[in-house]
Amino acid sequence: MLRLLLSGRNNGRRPDKDRSYCPHDDIYNRLWSILGGPDCARGVRSVEVRLRVLVACEFSGIVRDAFIARGHDAMSCDLLPPESPGPHYTGSVFDILNDGWDMMIAHPPCTHLACSGAAWFEKKKKNGKQQNGIDFFMKLAEASINKICVENPVGIMSSLWRTPDQIIQPYYFGDEYQKTTCLWLKNLLKLKHIKVDDLFDKATHVNKGEMIKYASGKVMPKWYAESRGNGHLRSRTFQGIAKAMAEQWG
Repeated sequence: MLRLLLSGRNNGRRPDKDRSYCPHDDIYNRLWSILGGPDCARGVRSVEVRLRVLVACEFSGIVRDAFIARGHDAMSCDLLPPESPGPHYTGSVFDILNDGWDMMIAHPPCTHLACSGAAWFEKKKKNGKQQNGIDFFMKLAEASINKICVENPVGIMSSLWRTPDQIIQPYYFGDEYQKTTCLWLKNLLKLKHIKVDDLFDKATHVNKGEMIKYASGKVMPKWYAESRGNGHLRSRTFQGIAKAMAEQWG
């Protein structure tokens, strides 16, 4: 019956291919996926095109490996050597930025841009470090690559450049942690996440994780407080976010 209803709606062709968008399209498309081919029935979308993906300023390999697991040609790049085996360029991202990538996921250093370091902004402005950080961020954001995601915490780029297209948390995607993360997107859709189960999908949201409250009244995620002084740990992308990027953008 559902297949007949869908067929009658647009002569049996996939709804999102044949007409302009209407508010009910998402429902019809999700029904189509359920009733579609064997891959759709298993909840898996096969990779039709193998993308060349650059993961800039990543030494952990987490995002890189998520795309490789989906069948894509992904490589990470950082001044640091990789923490895990896999394709990695140790050096400046600008050495390879114009090597014909289809997509870039960029994690420019936030040390001089994040609002968490606002107390030192005046000093960083005077010594030029903040401007260097801004220039680096913008070179990645304006790269000649078709699809780009630039990731950073809440910081000055929201006002100096533009507001992010999406703000996400690790707990949106199955990791019980909080880390407010801004995404600036070029030719990429916002990452889908689901608060509660519905007819078609299971919730991706989980608990927010443990918090610590200081005597001053300041509240901070426990994992973040315990990683004080360990910028490498704080900078890592959580597995759930990396998986969502690869599944939804790859």
